[in-house]
Amino acid sequence: MQQGDAGLQQLLESIARVAAGDYSNDIMALTTDSTPEPIRSIAEAMGLMMVKVEAREFRLEQLVDELRALNERIRQNTVQTVAAMAQALEARDSYTRGHAERVAALAAEIAVEMGFDQERIELVRIAGVLHDIGKIGCSDRIFQDHGPKNPPDVVREILSHPAVGAEILSRLEFLDLVTAIIVAHHERVDGTGYPNKLPFEQIPLEARIIAVADGFDAMTTDRPYQKARTWEVALGILHSGSGAQWDGDCVTAFERVLARKQAAQPDHLVK
Repeated sequence: MQQGDAGLQQLLESIARVAAGDYSNDIMALTTDSTPEPIRSIAEAMGLMMVKVEAREFRLEQLVDELRALNERIRQNTVQTVAAMAQALEARDSYTRGHAERVAALAAEIAVEMGFDQERIELVRIAGVLHDIGKIGCSDRIFQDHGPKNPPDVVREILSHPAVGAEILSRLEFLDLVTAIIVAHHERVDGTGYPNKLPFEQIPLEARIIAVADGFDAMTTDRPYQKARTWEVALGILHSGSGAQWDGDCVTAFERVLARKQAAQPDHLVK
């Protein structure tokens, strides 16, 4: 009787552990011929049930992993599709062809210099690729040379592109963080930027990084309204606008990035 009581107690303890998710093999010790009935039969049934539960949990984990991988593929394909749209936009204007990719690469380098982790660097890179996606909603007039001063309707179109870009991407929930960066990449640290005249503390750091990379690329490539400036001149303009148009910390980080590039490509110092 004492052996049966001990076996029953052991069975109850094993069942309690299984119920708590601890699928140890302790219960299998009660399936030997020396264990009295009905304890042995109950232990065998519990052991079989435990094996089936473990198998189902393993399959469930596999399905979750497969679902995560599928979601990641969908995310990547969607980003690539939108990026292709951005590239198609650049095809409308020979002066800005390659601009998004250059801004993305520069912004990612600044993010690395500022100590961002890999996930946040990738966020900056994607935002760089898509930062001008809102220009899809603009007419070809924004790409044309209108002399020293753009007409008011062209100015309105240009000022609208961050908000239009945010509206386009707002339908893709997984790009929420990217959208917040894109809508703010023309805000200024002195609070006079567009579209929302955000104060410094409300402008995402990632957007401030994009602004520096965007400004530098715009200054160092030929545009209808200006010839490309040298890296040195463009950097001087960034410094002069630090604390007003651009974040000084981002400009300083970019200067370190640029110093390494200049060491590798000294011909860019003078054009």
